[in-house]
Amino acid sequence: MGEAVEFLHTNGYANGFSKHCEEMNHSLDSIRNDCSWFEELIDDDLKWSFALKRYCIRYQRVPGHSSLRHQAFWKGFSLSFEVLVIDGKMQSAEVDEFIYHECLIHPALICHPNPKTVFIMGGGEGSAAREALKHKSMDKVVMCDIDQEVVDFCRTHLTVNQETFRHQKLNLVINDAKAELEQRKEKFDIIVGDLADPVEGGPCYQLYTKSFYEKILKPKLNENGIFVTQAGPAGIFTHKEVFTSIYNTIKQVFKYVMAYTGHVPSFADTWGWVMASDQPFSINAEDMDKRIETRIDGELLYLNGASFLSSTTMNKTVTLSLVNETHIYTEESARFIHGHGVAYRHCHNQQLGGKCCREEND
Repeated sequence: MGEAVEFLHTNGYANGFSKHCEEMNHSLDSIRNDCSWFEELIDDDLKWSFALKRYCIRYQRVPGHSSLRHQAFWKGFSLSFEVLVIDGKMQSAEVDEFIYHECLIHPALICHPNPKTVFIMGGGEGSAAREALKHKSMDKVVMCDIDQEVVDFCRTHLTVNQETFRHQKLNLVINDAKAELEQRKEKFDIIVGDLADPVEGGPCYQLYTKSFYEKILKPKLNENGIFVTQAGPAGIFTHKEVFTSIYNTIKQVFKYVMAYTGHVPSFADTWGWVMASDQPFSINAEDMDKRIETRIDGELLYLNGASFLSSTTMNKTVTLSLVNETHIYTEESARFIHGHGVAYRHCHNQQLGGKCCREEND
């Protein structure tokens, strides 16, 4: 059969697939033809596809967790890079995750006068914690993720964050972020929402609701505290899915709210973040650059003062949508975006008797 193929799985649920694939009498070429592309459903009539070089799958009933290594980014690229996929949706790509995570973490910490404590909701891959720990003032970063298996998987396979998981200032907690915040007596300078997108049937949408922000999250912020969250796709065709609603919901709870966006190539869209506080954000590009230089160990790859201020200015369509949005997230009235990607649905079908994906040796 040519080069060997291997499987990585966490329970007996995938054993049948290993046996099934071992019995398949296909050449490596036919394996590549059948199972060498990852596809994510972006919209009903739009798919985002990547050629795969090497990948390993963790099969679970719900959700399915995957870490993939892609051979090509887009036409003209021949790089190989690692990608984390959860529930068939791309969460982070090694080649450009610094865009998302620098935008998520550093604006809030730079705007804060002296950030010492951070609480990260989600963030199981470790990248948000990695960026927060670059700040010299930091005393403690709490990363609270609900899924032990996702955290363990990322700690093993996402090599870029292995030092982060060993950092003495990182407090890793496996728990539901809502429950963890409720039971903690301490307050934080920064609270970060590095959560999965609100998907129908999933638990995360509750962490985007007004009641959560108002009754649980805000009381856990210090006086000058800042809350920042990822807020989903914010492109010209996608910003009304959840971005404007998350922004409007946070406006009901905090005095000062700032939305900003940036293009993340591996997400195939412009992405949105929302930052909020009861203290005004008064910092210009020059001051921001000075704080980046003096406060942060190492260099940022994407963010500087000018690019951040630019990211807060959006096109007319998105600006008007933010101004005119009336929807507020509640447990009874939530907006959702597409959940399982095409690849996840394929793997689910394969669990019912079809072929499974493979890890191809380099």
